[in-house]
Amino acid sequence: MKLNIAVLAGDGIGPEIMKQGKAVMDAIAEKFGHEFIYHEAICGADAIDKVGDPFPDETYQTCKDSDAVLFAAVGHPKFDNDPTAKVRPEQGLLAMRKKLGLYANIRPIQTFKCLLHMSPLKEELVRDADFVCIRELTGGMYFGEKYQDNDKAYDTDYYTRPEIERILKVGFEYAMKRKKHLTVVDKANVLASSRLWRQIAREMEPAYPEVHVDYMFVDNASMRMIVEPSFFDVMVTENTFGDILTDEASCISGSMGLLPSASVGSGTPVFEPVHGSWPQATGKNIANPLAQILSVAMLLEHFNMMEEGKLIRDAVDASLESNVRTPEIQVEGGDKEILYSKTIKAGKRIYYLDVKKNLKDDLFLAVTESKKVQPKNGMQVSFEKHKIFLYKEDFDKCMDGMNDVISYIKRCRADERPEETMSDEGRQESDSDEIKLNIEF
Repeated sequence: MKLNIAVLAGDGIGPEIMKQGKAVMDAIAEKFGHEFIYHEAICGADAIDKVGDPFPDETYQTCKDSDAVLFAAVGHPKFDNDPTAKVRPEQGLLAMRKKLGLYANIRPIQTFKCLLHMSPLKEELVRDADFVCIRELTGGMYFGEKYQDNDKAYDTDYYTRPEIERILKVGFEYAMKRKKHLTVVDKANVLASSRLWRQIAREMEPAYPEVHVDYMFVDNASMRMIVEPSFFDVMVTENTFGDILTDEASCISGSMGLLPSASVGSGTPVFEPVHGSWPQATGKNIANPLAQILSVAMLLEHFNMMEEGKLIRDAVDASLESNVRTPEIQVEGGDKEILYSKTIKAGKRIYYLDVKKNLKDDLFLAVTESKKVQPKNGMQVSFEKHKIFLYKEDFDKCMDGMNDVISYIKRCRADERPEETMSDEGRQESDSDEIKLNIEF
């Protein structure tokens, strides 16, 4: 397949993570015989500095003429700290969504088994979390009439029936593809716009009889997301609520640096990480590129390149399982603590023998078994992981025990029958078939 891709690296860590996203696309193109043609364009603070516009016409035309947009991030502190600034980087993002007709933002929320401990929530709460947030992008207070003077200000939460119908249609259709459970989030007890949302959703329910629909006030939804995230399947809501809820939901995984998103509508679709530009990390080589890489997976899957997308997701899972991680998701005793490592591949299992140093500077051996679990019912590939730790003072005893057990197994195989349990004395005398495990410390 041949695709023209508009590449908008933007600000802060954007160029760094975009480099990795393009590298993954290039690898996919080479492996599967695709052709991805990149068209670079400026946006955000970078574009303001260069041409005075966060989304210049040239960038819009590049996006409009492309099959998809791969976007990174916009934002810079010099604008955040200047309340008088008339032009801001984020305005470029809003302009892109509006001009391209991107009214639906789709954010899958998932957890990674090896990173459950990184979530601020208890592991048992987030273990089965797997849902999609669908946020309306081009209406509401972000685009309604605005006013501000020294004494008062207002933002108009404005929605029309067509705007609400089209985003609810996206929500219903996503629910049909998943567990057929749709949650409409609003504030219908206070806001007129929310009451219109709820009215239209109820009108649309008969067209999707298989979908169970429930309605939830935004404050209740935000609480439910924390205490029972596995309750949700597909969530659909308006612009402002969606902005807040999706950022809240991203923390379930333990890091915003892990989650991608897609913005779709009537024009060129945009694929981007959910995180911001993180300018403080620029140039330090610590930015997590996985959300950008998973955005590439969503881009490919949008064009029905499902095998390619799955390969990327499997690679991300494997890298996390192998502890190839940026600092914000690194675990104690991770790569930085490994002094010597040996990897043993055995079928579906991989064994990692890692020599590490504890807080007292004593060396120890961490043995990790990682087993690939084949997906069921369309779920992603997962890994079961088990660890044991062997300390220097116990090495001789452990090695003697391992050699004795291996010797016993070999004798059983040779005789094609299990032998009676031997005493320690018997084991010490029967060493003719012993396999010696030599690990130098």
